[in-house]
Amino acid sequence: MISLNNLSVHFGNFVLFDGISFMINPRDRIGLVGKNGAGKSTLLKVLLGMIQPDEGGLAAPSGISFGYLPQQMVHENNKTVFDEVLSAFAEVLKLEREMELLNEKLSSRIDYQSESYLDLIHQLSEANERYQIIGGASIHSDLEKTLFGLGFMPKDFSRPTREFSGGWRMRIELAKLLLSKPDVLLLDEPTNHLDIESIQWLEEYLKDFPGAIVLISHDRAFLDAVTLRTIEISLGKIYDYKVPYSRYVGLRKERMEQQLAAFRNQQKMIEDTEHFIERFRYKATKAVQVQSRIKQLDKLERLEVDEEDTSRINIRFAPAPRSGTIVIEATDLTKKFVENTILERIGLIVERGEKIAFVGKNGEGKTTLSRIIIGELDYHGRLKLGHNVRIGYFAQNQDELLNENKTVFQTIDDVATGEIRTQTRNILGAFLFGGDTIEKKVKVLSGGERSRLAIAKLLLEPYNLLVLDEPTNHLDMRSKDILKQALIKYDGSMVIVSHDREFLDGLVGKVYEFKGRKIRQHIGGIYNFLARKKMESLKELELNDKRKQQDKQEGISENKLNYEEKKEYERNLRKAKNKVNHVEKEIATIEAELGSLQELMKDPEKSSEADIYKRFSSLNQSLERKLYEWELLNDEVEALQKDK
Repeated sequence: MISLNNLSVHFGNFVLFDGISFMINPRDRIGLVGKNGAGKSTLLKVLLGMIQPDEGGLAAPSGISFGYLPQQMVHENNKTVFDEVLSAFAEVLKLEREMELLNEKLSSRIDYQSESYLDLIHQLSEANERYQIIGGASIHSDLEKTLFGLGFMPKDFSRPTREFSGGWRMRIELAKLLLSKPDVLLLDEPTNHLDIESIQWLEEYLKDFPGAIVLISHDRAFLDAVTLRTIEISLGKIYDYKVPYSRYVGLRKERMEQQLAAFRNQQKMIEDTEHFIERFRYKATKAVQVQSRIKQLDKLERLEVDEEDTSRINIRFAPAPRSGTIVIEATDLTKKFVENTILERIGLIVERGEKIAFVGKNGEGKTTLSRIIIGELDYHGRLKLGHNVRIGYFAQNQDELLNENKTVFQTIDDVATGEIRTQTRNILGAFLFGGDTIEKKVKVLSGGERSRLAIAKLLLEPYNLLVLDEPTNHLDMRSKDILKQALIKYDGSMVIVSHDREFLDGLVGKVYEFKGRKIRQHIGGIYNFLARKKMESLKELELNDKRKQQDKQEGISENKLNYEEKKEYERNLRKAKNKVNHVEKEIATIEAELGSLQELMKDPEKSSEADIYKRFSSLNQSLERKLYEWELLNDEVEALQKDK
């Protein structure tokens, strides 16, 4: 469908692409990968015609349509969300106006047999046929489904786009792009501003997308879910793998090993040849052989290997000072912004060493609770930090909080103390600051560079509670790996707000879901949570929607639907009460064991055993936690009964 032929792009003396060629076929699902600066975004602009190649060319069928989502764009401000997204249906809206005009003309005519009247009928028929082919009758339902899928609520549809943050306006542009159904979708980091549920929705949408997709993303799980082909850009060349990202990683490793072996063999051959030339350059009897070797070297196509640091960087956070057993404890915590309640009577306990994730749709209160924990926002209810808790916070706007007049190196060196100062340059290199870039002033760095610097800075200070709000948005895969490994080895407690499933996998052992002003605890990793959600929630919702639709089509009364809703309510209430009963049994068991230990402690012979007191202390702590859990579950039951 689209062919790139021996395409070269230069920036000054720097060669970005050197004679690259590949095809984009209909229904292709291509992931573009490579280091920062390799040329991924530039290649998308070449495909769009925004950048002209210095050599070679691009061939595409006439009339082919592209949809492009860049990382940054200028947004419209003068329309509502609904009207802005509706503009994606330009052809449908044009046909509607055309059919309306034709109908008006026909309504005033009575010369039904005339040639001009029949011509109008023919035009209307053609317009109507085209209208049906491009799905004109379903544009409003398609629009609503897409906006819902990307996290918008019905009340958002009538709001002006200027009221939304940059991330939400990016979603508006993405909605327009998807609904315009181009032949080729070019997406540059589309998941940066999406929550996990919206990413999952987008994955499913793109799987069924009828055109070709070329995608740049640092989200491995997203690449694996969407792409079937991986094109790597490296040293001006491309390497085309007909596999998704995870399989590409293994194949690339094999290629790199082969490339390195070939490079070493060639270097040895060059060294031997040059040694021969130097040794026999001035011997007349060897003149022919020397000239032959010189020509051989001149004609030799020199191999290159990727300029990649493959050494294992072992970076650790500064050791966490010991905190109390309970790090965060919240009870009946409520947060309102004017009349808008974000969090309502929530409870939370984080123990020393726990690593937890906050997940949920944007706007459900994840960042709000993070800011309450660090003391940035006021609230109603109770929140208590444990003994000796020292918080390190990474905000989504952390890049704006750095001292702009310091250099990159000074920013890190000022907070590095002790042995870790010897790793300063390694840490900066891991986050893509090498060579002269460490002497750059912060004020000249891009947003992504500032974010990476802020994370590097966080590595060095002795905190025992890290609160990280979307730390991976601007990191490439290698930097994310380094940060993830450092966090896995980190011996303090951690709360992380993230939509990056691959990053959270193996990092957190508990997930808190934010939904409807409440939070719900899920024990286990992120993929355990997602598996349960797809089974228990998303599929059930789909089934409920289908059942309601079927019932309405079959003429079943609203009373029947109310009966089904009542059954659903009773089922949820029964589950909540069962949880309360289960915890009450656990409390009774602990109290019985405590009673037995108290009896033993009265016996002079038995009471001297140290293990009895350790066990007694441990059970007392368990009892406190179970009593608090019982209190939270009772609140949940009361809330359900109140909602009825």
